[in-house]
Amino acid sequence: MATRGTLLRLARHLRGFTQIKSAEKLGVAQAVYSRMENDIVEVDDQTVARAAASFDLPVEFFDITDTVYGPPVSVHTMLRGNSQVTARDVEMITAELNLRLFHLRKFLENVELNRAMELPRLDVEMYESPSDIADMVRLHWKMPNGPIGNLTRIMERAGVVVGYSDFHGAGVSGVTFAAPGQAPLVLLNPNHPADRVRFTLAHELGHLVMHQFPTPEMEKEANEFASVFLFPRKELREAFRGRKLSLALLAALKPEWKMSMQGILYAAQREGIVSKNQAKYLWTQISSRGWKTREPASLDFEHDPASVLPTIIKTQIKDLGFEKKDLVRLSNLHENEFDRFYPFNEGSEERPRLRIIN
Repeated sequence: MATRGTLLRLARHLRGFTQIKSAEKLGVAQAVYSRMENDIVEVDDQTVARAAASFDLPVEFFDITDTVYGPPVSVHTMLRGNSQVTARDVEMITAELNLRLFHLRKFLENVELNRAMELPRLDVEMYESPSDIADMVRLHWKMPNGPIGNLTRIMERAGVVVGYSDFHGAGVSGVTFAAPGQAPLVLLNPNHPADRVRFTLAHELGHLVMHQFPTPEMEKEANEFASVFLFPRKELREAFRGRKLSLALLAALKPEWKMSMQGILYAAQREGIVSKNQAKYLWTQISSRGWKTREPASLDFEHDPASVLPTIIKTQIKDLGFEKKDLVRLSNLHENEFDRFYPFNEGSEERPRLRIIN
């Protein structure tokens, strides 16, 4: 159960403040502020009022009783794997994930999310490779051969809740949080190209399926899983058989398989479909055109829309009689931040399997 000191730290992380800056805003010494966060010094009502104003949060934020978690498995490697992501970014992302989990629990108190498929848990050490696990998941879900249409919808059918976040401007495409007793939550960055976000979603699925604990190889394993899950090895070989390897071929395959040109080339290189010299030539061509950062806009495709989370919110209003202001109050946030977390103008009209709980 969260204490006021824990929530003080959560609020500070959410805003990306240091302890020194937070102490200044609250008008206390940094040492005293540190003891407040650690519940050594009492955080009284007057301090809560100052903290709410300093962090631009409702006073009710400090009434949250949910457990506050540390960084999830998929966040642990960010500082090592991405030099653009700072410790401050990780703190802000983790704080937001905690709030999102709190909201999701509140939103699901009167609504039951029915899964159409089971999310398998397969220990990577029990299989030959992440590629084999990717094949196994496709078989387990009885997925047809060929490109995956809407990957978001497939994961939602397996009980994964997908939402969106700009991650406070950090160079992050997506993260996953799987808290005990709650549906896994995946947040994706809608400001990134759809091919990158889609690969990230498959990457996060790899974490959910294969990884309960962080390991040195987990990012590499999740990348391999995502690559094969999106473009299975047999079909990859068939796509290249008898065709001239070129940028034009990669460009033709991209919209069909909804995978970046670089991702397809990486997969072909990993499977030995292209020679080292061929791959080197193509990587040079991609780099010289500036496509490593941004592939041609003419090849862009739409993001897969999420449907479960928007429908959960709409159900509160249409079926349960809540008003938006009631949901804002339940969120323990100000309305402008609630709207940033839950912009429900996007989403499919297809209604996910939800059941009202009496």
